[in-house]
Amino acid sequence: MTGLAYDLSRLEEGYDYIAGVDEVGRGCLFGDVVAACVVMPADAAIEGISDSKKLSPKRRAALEAEILSANIAYGIGRENADTIDAINIKQATRRAMKEAVENMLDVLGRDQKVLFLVDAETIDMPYPQTALIRGDSLSYAVAAASILAKEYRDRLCLDWDASFPGYGIKKHKGYGTKFHREAILSMGPSALHRKSFLKKLLK
Repeated sequence: MTGLAYDLSRLEEGYDYIAGVDEVGRGCLFGDVVAACVVMPADAAIEGISDSKKLSPKRRAALEAEILSANIAYGIGRENADTIDAINIKQATRRAMKEAVENMLDVLGRDQKVLFLVDAETIDMPYPQTALIRGDSLSYAVAAASILAKEYRDRLCLDWDASFPGYGIKKHKGYGTKFHREAILSMGPSALHRKSFLKKLLK
């Protein structure tokens, strides 16, 4: 479990709130990169919150429900495959993170002193931030954001699987599994595939 200790230590620096920011889908061959930003209460931690990749789907879904019930404010941001191809995945990830931050602030308000803890990235924004390597293992807020982003994107994958059958998106979530690569070679890329990620595969 990722506890509150680090977040509380940063809160003592004089901030009103700590916000966690994380993304999912950065390494996928298909679909959007999705980011979440969330402010959680600092007086009590939800038991079991951790890096979303370490959680079973059932546990992650249960924790998402608890986070959505308990949070002070949250926002989601996403950038599609066309944007990723146009500006590259790093810049698209940063843009999705910034959108998530702004959407969260639409709820929280912009008159609060907020420190943004960002998983392994720096966002182009005028707010205090700290980039954390393995932030979802260090910061409670970042771990909560990772769960929100993962669950949001997984639901998108269910819709994408129905719209683009045959690629197995529901199962592998757009990552470059053997099945997915073979499906791309057999069927060709879809409108939601990241063409810039497929250059070597389709050469």
